[in-house]
Amino acid sequence: MKIKLLIPLFLVLGLSAACSEMNPHPMDMSQAVQNAKTKADHEALAQHYTEAAQKMQVKADEHKRLLDQYQSKSYLYGKQAETFKMHCQALINAYERAVEENRAMAAKHREVEVR
Repeated sequence: MKIKLLIPLFLVLGLSAACSEMNPHPMDMSQAVQNAKTKADHEALAQHYTEAAQKMQVKADEHKRLLDQYQSKSYLYGKQAETFKMHCQALINAYERAVEENRAMAAKHREVEVR
Protein backbone atom coordinates (compact mmCIF):
# COMPACT_ATOMS: atom_id res chain seq x y z
CA MET A 1 0.00 0.00 0.00
CA LYS A 2 2.78 2.42 0.92
CA ILE A 3 4.63 1.73 -2.33
CA LYS A 4 1.50 2.45 -4.36
CA LEU A 5 1.24 5.83 -2.65
CA LEU A 6 4.92 6.65 -3.22
CA ILE A 7 4.83 6.06 -6.97
CA PRO A 8 2.32 8.87 -7.72
CA LEU A 9 4.21 11.16 -5.34
CA PHE A 10 7.47 10.40 -7.15
CA LEU A 11 5.80 11.08 -10.50
CA VAL A 12 4.39 14.42 -9.38
CA LEU A 13 7.69 15.55 -7.91
CA GLY A 14 9.67 14.30 -10.90
CA LEU A 15 7.41 15.96 -13.44
CA SER A 16 7.25 19.23 -11.56
CA ALA A 17 11.05 19.33 -11.48
CA ALA A 18 11.18 18.36 -15.14
CA CYS A 19 8.86 21.19 -16.08
CA SER A 20 10.68 23.82 -14.07
CA GLU A 21 11.53 27.05 -15.82
CA MET A 22 14.48 26.87 -18.17
CA ASN A 23 15.94 30.36 -17.83
CA PRO A 24 19.67 30.27 -18.53
CA HIS A 25 20.00 34.06 -18.51
CA PRO A 26 18.49 35.69 -15.42
CA MET A 27 20.20 39.01 -16.19
CA ASP A 28 19.21 41.43 -18.94
CA MET A 29 21.48 40.05 -21.63
CA SER A 30 20.61 42.61 -24.29
CA GLN A 31 21.68 45.42 -21.97
CA ALA A 32 24.85 43.58 -20.95
CA VAL A 33 25.79 42.93 -24.58
CA GLN A 34 25.11 46.54 -25.60
CA ASN A 35 27.27 47.84 -22.74
CA ALA A 36 30.20 45.49 -23.43
CA LYS A 37 33.05 47.74 -24.52
CA THR A 38 36.19 46.23 -23.02
CA LYS A 39 37.88 42.85 -23.15
CA ALA A 40 36.90 42.38 -19.49
CA ASP A 41 33.23 43.05 -20.37
CA HIS A 42 33.33 40.39 -23.06
CA GLU A 43 35.15 37.98 -20.75
CA ALA A 44 32.40 38.51 -18.14
CA LEU A 45 29.79 37.72 -20.78
CA ALA A 46 31.75 34.65 -21.83
CA GLN A 47 31.92 33.53 -18.21
CA HIS A 48 28.16 34.05 -17.86
CA TYR A 49 27.47 31.91 -20.95
CA THR A 50 29.90 29.24 -19.69
CA GLU A 51 28.10 29.10 -16.33
CA ALA A 52 24.74 28.91 -18.09
CA ALA A 53 26.04 26.02 -20.19
CA GLN A 54 27.19 24.21 -17.06
CA LYS A 55 23.76 24.63 -15.45
CA MET A 56 22.05 23.34 -18.57
CA GLN A 57 24.41 20.35 -18.65
CA VAL A 58 23.45 19.49 -15.06
CA LYS A 59 19.77 19.60 -16.09
CA ALA A 60 20.43 17.40 -19.14
CA ASP A 61 22.29 14.88 -16.98
CA GLU A 62 19.46 14.88 -14.45
CA HIS A 63 16.94 14.09 -17.16
CA LYS A 64 19.20 11.38 -18.58
CA ARG A 65 19.07 9.69 -15.17
CA LEU A 66 15.27 10.05 -15.12
CA LEU A 67 15.04 8.62 -18.62
CA ASP A 68 17.14 5.66 -17.53
CA GLN A 69 14.73 5.13 -14.63
CA TYR A 70 11.71 5.31 -16.95
CA GLN A 71 13.32 2.87 -19.38
CA SER A 72 14.57 0.34 -16.86
CA LYS A 73 11.43 0.39 -14.70
CA SER A 74 8.74 1.25 -17.23
CA TYR A 75 6.43 -1.32 -15.66
CA LEU A 76 6.10 1.02 -12.65
CA TYR A 77 4.57 3.78 -14.78
CA GLY A 78 1.98 1.82 -16.71
CA LYS A 79 0.53 3.46 -19.79
CA GLN A 80 2.32 6.72 -18.98
CA ALA A 81 5.81 5.22 -19.34
CA GLU A 82 6.14 6.10 -23.04
CA THR A 83 4.91 9.65 -22.42
CA PHE A 84 7.43 10.12 -19.61
CA LYS A 85 10.26 8.75 -21.77
CA MET A 86 9.36 11.03 -24.69
CA HIS A 87 9.06 14.03 -22.39
CA CYS A 88 12.46 13.36 -20.83
CA GLN A 89 14.10 12.87 -24.23
CA ALA A 90 12.64 16.16 -25.46
CA LEU A 91 14.00 17.96 -22.40
CA ILE A 92 17.40 16.32 -22.81
CA ASN A 93 17.52 17.50 -26.43
CA ALA A 94 16.50 21.05 -25.45
CA TYR A 95 19.03 21.27 -22.62
CA GLU A 96 21.82 19.87 -24.80
CA ARG A 97 21.03 22.43 -27.53
CA ALA A 98 21.15 25.14 -24.86
CA VAL A 99 24.54 23.83 -23.72
CA GLU A 100 25.91 24.01 -27.27
CA GLU A 101 24.49 27.48 -27.90
CA ASN A 102 25.79 28.89 -24.62
CA ARG A 103 29.25 27.43 -25.24
CA ALA A 104 29.25 28.91 -28.74
CA MET A 105 28.29 32.33 -27.38
CA ALA A 106 31.03 32.11 -24.75
CA ALA A 107 33.57 31.28 -27.45
CA LYS A 108 32.43 34.19 -29.63
CA HIS A 109 32.75 36.66 -26.76
CA ARG A 110 36.23 35.37 -25.99
CA GLU A 111 37.19 35.98 -29.64
CA VAL A 112 36.00 39.61 -29.68
CA GLU A 113 38.75 42.07 -30.52
CA VAL A 114 38.23 45.34 -28.68
CA ARG A 115 39.38 48.47 -30.51
